[in-house]
Amino acid sequence: MLNFVIHRIYVSILVAITVSVIGFSLLRISGDLAAELAGEDASTEEIAEVAKAYGLDRPFHVQYFDWAGKALSGDLGRSLFTNELVVELITDRIGVTFKLAIYSLILGLLLAVPLGVLASTRPNTWIDRMALGLAVFGQAIPNFWLALIMILFFGVTLRWLPISGSETEWHFVMPTLTLGLTVMPQFMRLTRTGMLDVLDSDFIRTARAKGLNPIRVLFKHALRNAILPVISLAAVVFGFLLGGSVIMESIFALNGVGFLAFESIQRQDFPVVQSIVVMLSFIYILLTFLSDVINAQLDPRIRLG
Repeated sequence: MLNFVIHRIYVSILVAITVSVIGFSLLRISGDLAAELAGEDASTEEIAEVAKAYGLDRPFHVQYFDWAGKALSGDLGRSLFTNELVVELITDRIGVTFKLAIYSLILGLLLAVPLGVLASTRPNTWIDRMALGLAVFGQAIPNFWLALIMILFFGVTLRWLPISGSETEWHFVMPTLTLGLTVMPQFMRLTRTGMLDVLDSDFIRTARAKGLNPIRVLFKHALRNAILPVISLAAVVFGFLLGGSVIMESIFALNGVGFLAFESIQRQDFPVVQSIVVMLSFIYILLTFLSDVINAQLDPRIRLG
């Protein structure tokens, strides 16, 4: 197990370095940052002054190592728009994004796993077809369209829920429902497929032949093995929810990192955008690492792969 963890840490560090280089490069290869910061009517001399002031006239590798060294010490620079520390801007808003992602992931799993298990125990029946139909329906609906429908129905027509802001837990109900229903189908299909494979395996038939309780066989033996891919997917989906919250936070005006990224892109505040992209990528890498370790702990065969 120790060798497996060390290997995964090594791979994660290499991926993190690669992501940091790519994230740092994207904004610089997209155009002349100095010209964008100086403005449309800036002269060549003014652009050169801006480039010198922000260190954009230095070689790329010098800029990268300088930025990476400061980032490792917690210095992500200052916002070009508000002059606030980037790390403080992100810290103030990351809690909202995490809360939305966690709520949505939990809702998606609570809906998907029982539905997938139920569908696997009644294959090719109306229950199975209903579950698959719900999965297709949830996958096909664009989440921004579903968000707007919820706002019109629950917020404007019925006036049950607030349509913007993040002050209370009620403000998270509609965004959570939207994202939870969006991620539910993939969990449901994966659970159903995994359960069908496990229920058809020899050790399940042996457990049934021994007269074990059917509920015990279903949940302790079958679900424990079928849930492994779901754990891996949950880490991926959680990273997606963190990075993909820009649309939901913008629609519902949630004061999270996604909305901050949206505002920063509009303002061309590249230190903030760059830091958010790299930070969310690092979180995604960490979640993938943790899912690998958990799966290896649950299934020793993974450690030998």
